[in-house]
Amino acid sequence: MNKKIAVIGAGNVGASCAMYLAEANFADVVMLDIIDGVPQGKALDLTQAGPVRGYNCMVTGTTKYKDIKGADIVIMTAGFPRKPGMSREDLIAKNAEIVGIAAKNIKKFAPKAFVIVVSNPLDLMTYHMQKVTGFPKNRVVGQAGVLDSIRMRAFIAMELGVAMSDTNAMVLGGHGDTMVPLPRYTTVAGVPITELMPKDRIKAISERTKGGGGEIVKLLKTGSAYYAPAAAAVDMCKAIFNDEKKVLPASAFLSGQYGIKDIYIGVPVVLGAKGVEKILELKLTKSELKALQGSAATYKKLIKVVK
Repeated sequence: MNKKIAVIGAGNVGASCAMYLAEANFADVVMLDIIDGVPQGKALDLTQAGPVRGYNCMVTGTTKYKDIKGADIVIMTAGFPRKPGMSREDLIAKNAEIVGIAAKNIKKFAPKAFVIVVSNPLDLMTYHMQKVTGFPKNRVVGQAGVLDSIRMRAFIAMELGVAMSDTNAMVLGGHGDTMVPLPRYTTVAGVPITELMPKDRIKAISERTKGGGGEIVKLLKTGSAYYAPAAAAVDMCKAIFNDEKKVLPASAFLSGQYGIKDIYIGVPVVLGAKGVEKILELKLTKSELKALQGSAATYKKLIKVVK
């Protein structure tokens, strides 16, 4: 039996996830959405691309949660997108309801699945997903820092004129304005960027990373980013399916690490066949640790809104 990945939400992020997953060709994909015809139509379109794109996995669309039965991984993308002037936090109440409904159905039809949350506000929705499903915390993870880090990697490559694949970045904290880019742990072919560019350019790139999603929202005017968020989520899928033991900054549940507990927040994790297999505690400066703890405190105050 083929592996199965369910994508909840057939909007731009969900459809992009389905496309990237199909081209990865390691699992069948089912897209679910509440608008009848949309997931079915996009799935059929993707299936018809298979002969020339070189994949043989099946892509199907549905409006019924029973069709996600037995999914190995569920990617949660459904929710209201940001509009210009909105923060991710503005979406809390609306998206908590959507995530809650999905979580109950994931628990019912895919009780052994790993869940990767993309819906915003990311860290809070990941927390909500884990609480409603009751799944072990290692099986529920948020995409957050993976996306923030690949944005920073792209900005560094653009700045230095180097291959994007040679860059590595580390961005911790919440997936929002309080995120914490760490230039000391950001490299090009193993060389810290602090050795490759002046402080003012590093600061500018760090600030652009923080506002990376908002920059795209302003440009699009009618929606938010989808290609990069989908790519980040699929990269996490691969790490779990292939047991890559990949070190990624993702939204994980902390139980005292970095002096933070009882919240999901972006930290370096080892992602493999057991999901979040380990949380790495980097040696942070006082200012870096203060920023990370401050980011966590911001989201901790907002948990009551979710509840």
